[in-house]
Amino acid sequence: MKTVRQSVQMLDFSRQFSTIEEEVMAAIEEVCRSQKFILGPQVTSFEAAASASCGAFFGIGCASGTDALWLAMAGAGVGSGDAVVTSPFSFFATASAILRCGARPIFADIDGLTFNLSSAAVTEAIEQAQLDSTATVKAVLPVHLYGQCAEWAGFTQVRERFGVALVEDAAQAFGAKWNNTPAGSLGDAAAFSFYPTKNLSAFGDAGLVTTSNAAIEDRAKLLRAHGMRQRYVHEEVGWNSRLDSIQAAVLEVKLRYVPAWSKARRDRAAAYNEMFLQAGLVADSAMDGVVLPFSDARAEHVFHQYVVRVPRRDALRAYLTEQKIGTEVYYPIPLHLQSSLAFLGYKAGDFPVAEKAAAEVLALPIYPELREDEQQAVVDAIAEFWKSGNAQAREASSY
Repeated sequence: MKTVRQSVQMLDFSRQFSTIEEEVMAAIEEVCRSQKFILGPQVTSFEAAASASCGAFFGIGCASGTDALWLAMAGAGVGSGDAVVTSPFSFFATASAILRCGARPIFADIDGLTFNLSSAAVTEAIEQAQLDSTATVKAVLPVHLYGQCAEWAGFTQVRERFGVALVEDAAQAFGAKWNNTPAGSLGDAAAFSFYPTKNLSAFGDAGLVTTSNAAIEDRAKLLRAHGMRQRYVHEEVGWNSRLDSIQAAVLEVKLRYVPAWSKARRDRAAAYNEMFLQAGLVADSAMDGVVLPFSDARAEHVFHQYVVRVPRRDALRAYLTEQKIGTEVYYPIPLHLQSSLAFLGYKAGDFPVAEKAAAEVLALPIYPELREDEQQAVVDAIAEFWKSGNAQAREASSY
């Protein structure tokens, strides 16, 4: 007889909103009364509070996380003819923002445990670029994937050896730390996304650049407003990437809760770990069972996503969908294999660690308000899939 269990959403926005509704609506009402809707006082206030929480001197609010990546790199001097080394295992904006600067993405493989960019692979990529003399590597763009900071000690050595700028793609990592230093103050500049699914989220698109470099701050601010300092005087071609005051007001309310929400995410990750262990599903290799997320002892993980590695990932995901359990794959196609980036000249097999991860990763529901019984339902469904023989049957039917 088929097991009937409760549905579990990947994310439920309503639970968080119910706890802060009064504060959020009051903040929005204040903006409406002020009639200062773009780059108003709420933007200035949020920039100061958010950058301080990241340990950076400056914060530059902008329209999206994608724009933040572009502004951070352009502010750090990345431009036409340059190259930027980054990860092939990330959201598309990581690469597209480099192209928007007029630069060329150079990919390097990832670490098999954290899924973050490997500093050793970056070193090899820069050395190869120097031998080829095809482009000057101006910056490295490590991604703090899933809410865990990249191994920053290695990237600091890369900066010292090659003189490159380090720009953090911290879109998924607000509140994360490396050796007690917050994401957003590790590199020369950092980019955050406040898309509604993020740990610190707006009621729409929004982003932030953080930096302690006054020159980077100055250029990023210039570029976000059509290259203007003085109204209608355009020093260079910029873009319209101004932050709405309503989004800033919402974000500043939520900012006060980030430490507690981050702890709740870590608690739920620990609960998942224990449940998988109790179910006897944990393995060292995705060939044999569930590989749990790896947390570097030097990092303070904020679990934007709780991502396991599993065999027969697509069959398992289909089964969980039937059981009304939400999952997601971040990311099924590495950037070097995206058809729109074929002109870069990469092929299958160039980055085997990233390609293997793309075939095995599965994100399970995790957010601060997720209940323990819902987590147990997720684990029970995965256990049922394994024990019932559905895994093998579904795999065979897919051929």
